[in-house]
Amino acid sequence: MTGIILSGGKSTRMGTNKALLQVGGERLIDRTIRTFSGIFRETILVTNSPLDYLDQDCTIATDIIKGKGALGGIYTGLFYASCDHAFVAACDMPFLNKSFIEYMIENCESYDIVVPEPSDGQQPLHAIYSKRCLPAIKRLIDQDQLKITGFYKGLKTRMIPDHVINRFDSGGKMFFNVNSQKDLEQLLSF
Repeated sequence: MTGIILSGGKSTRMGTNKALLQVGGERLIDRTIRTFSGIFRETILVTNSPLDYLDQDCTIATDIIKGKGALGGIYTGLFYASCDHAFVAACDMPFLNKSFIEYMIENCESYDIVVPEPSDGQQPLHAIYSKRCLPAIKRLIDQDQLKITGFYKGLKTRMIPDHVINRFDSGGKMFFNVNSQKDLEQLLSF
């Protein structure tokens, strides 16, 4: 399986590249790459600022179709992935759980999509997608409909419910992401 890290956001709420934020003496991107390297044989970093990541030991890709947000990043990563399935995560998720990701991989079987569905909603930026999703994603991009879950309909999808998620993440931090200064302050308080 391929690991895809999305780091192409504009970071408008944060005002700086979130992937390069330091937490406990380590940048968020370094933390994510370290987690991915322990799980995946191939890691693809999708970014619109590739020069920021030349120090990373991974494949760096820029959006095939510019200006299409996270959906465009997923499309790009899947397009370049050498494996049929890929785990996708945002670069600003500091509490990725290796055991839970491995659980997702073990349970993706013949599914096109495997996505956690905690009580507060699906987590499409912490999900597994198959290359069979590419045509559906491309159709949405062509229509400029950029909601990630918009392409799920008609694809074989497995939702991972709260009770399973809680076995791996009783503290509820696994899907926490850093979008604002307030989020960063909260992260530093954990």
